[in-house]
Amino acid sequence: MVGPDKAAAVAEMSDQFTRSAGAVLTEYRGLSVQQLQELRRVLGDDATYTIVKNTLTRIAARDAGVDGLDELLVGPSAIAFITGDPVLAAKGLRDFARLHQPLVIKGGVLDGRPVGAAEISRMADLESREVLLARLAGALQASLQNAAYMFNAPLAQAARVLGALRSRLEDQDGVNDPAAPDPAAPEAAVAEAAVAEAAVAEAAAPEAGTETGSEPARPTTDQDDSAPV
Repeated sequence: MVGPDKAAAVAEMSDQFTRSAGAVLTEYRGLSVQQLQELRRVLGDDATYTIVKNTLTRIAARDAGVDGLDELLVGPSAIAFITGDPVLAAKGLRDFARLHQPLVIKGGVLDGRPVGAAEISRMADLESREVLLARLAGALQASLQNAAYMFNAPLAQAARVLGALRSRLEDQDGVNDPAAPDPAAPEAAVAEAAVAEAAVAEAAAPEAGTETGSEPARPTTDQDDSAPV
């Protein structure tokens, strides 16, 4: 049974467990007050760093339905309640622990699931949500630019592409089909027909100065046959 003051602290901590995306339990023994303030500045809006009592924390976690912290609540404890990007919060804690060895990351919970110190370290190696969104936006912008270029391409260019594709398909059909006619055959047939037609026309034409079916013309004279020679 806890007193009114402790009950209020438990209720507030339980509310933090409920509203936070996760919580990272650490040991802070050996850190100065100045270093603790520096850690809070490093975490910024991504987490709130609070020194807690182990007994009250167990009760608050149980009230919030959070499991997996009991065995970690040993020695001086402080909790980073994640209120922003979990990746950035993990990066801040990991980097600060590298520079200040008294800070020890024990483990925690993320989205109601217990996580160990190794998993938190791996999460710190991931790209932040802002970086991933920026990369996604860049990829989408590039795709939209490519689509706009295709839609705005001149019709003549599209016609040339379609014509080339059609010619290529026709060439492939001609090569693959053994019975396909020779492309030069129609032109040769036309030339032969023209020659034959010219020969027939030349044979049927009459000679110059003659008419078909008429006798040779008699010479004419202006003298009268009855006139004496």
